Amino acid sequence: MRTRTVTGGGGVEIHVEEHGPADAHPLLLIHGFSQSRLAWTPQFESALADDYRLVAMDLRGHGASETPSEPDAYRDSTLWADDVRAVIEGCNLDAPTLVGWSYGGLVVSDYLATHGDGAVSGVVLVGAITEKGTADADRFAGEQFVALGPGFRSTDVEESVDTLGQFVRLCVEEPLDDADFYRALGYNVAVPPFVRAVMQDRTVEHAATLADVETPILLVHGEDDPVVRSAAAAKHVDLFPNAELKLYADVGHTPFFEAPDRFEADLRAFLD
Repeated sequence: MRTRTVTGGGGVEIHVEEHGPADAHPLLLIHGFSQSRLAWTPQFESALADDYRLVAMDLRGHGASETPSEPDAYRDSTLWADDVRAVIEGCNLDAPTLVGWSYGGLVVSDYLATHGDGAVSGVVLVGAITEKGTADADRFAGEQFVALGPGFRSTDVEESVDTLGQFVRLCVEEPLDDADFYRALGYNVAVPPFVRAVMQDRTVEHAATLADVETPILLVHGEDDPVVRSAAAAKHVDLFPNAELKLYADVGHTPFFEAPDRFEADLRAFLD
């Protein structure tokens, strides 16, 4: 494992963790809402790390990255896009494949809309969103996830922790063991409520720009995803010119965790 810090949009420090050969093809892993780079632990511990350079960033306000106190630091798509570009350039990633999970798909979309796809060789969107604050974004959000909204914003410790515990359980189809549950709960709790609130309140719509993306795109989505409905993936396969869709039966919001062997095989096939 190797770690470093790069300076992202607006001067925010972004924490990065790397696994695998430094000279292998790079995969830039971008986690979801209220998570951290540690969500990708199944991939760090898999054979992917033998053959690829796995680079995982903590989003601003998450994990070990800097947490600006100004809400405006989380509203502007350009800032999120510049964070991704800073990792690509600061880590010398040559034509990386971007892998965005859930809200990470929106961050990938921020990057593509702002900087284009010229510096990347492929994109993988996993249980992902590409818009926020639109009619479709509301339609794609699962009812159980939406119901957690007030708790995501709460500054009451008991309510906040209870909500995040429900969220962690909601992300998987089968119950988690204690080790996995409390690990995930820990890095969810580490994100301040105001960060979650501002992220949820963003209004972002990139459809017109994303339709021009020529980079190959793999869409992976659990058929039983209660956080982001699989209808989102159906829209994305029509939106992107070069998209391929893989739907996972009996899988929820985390295909890379719930079905890691299949996810690795599909990812390798896409990369090949």
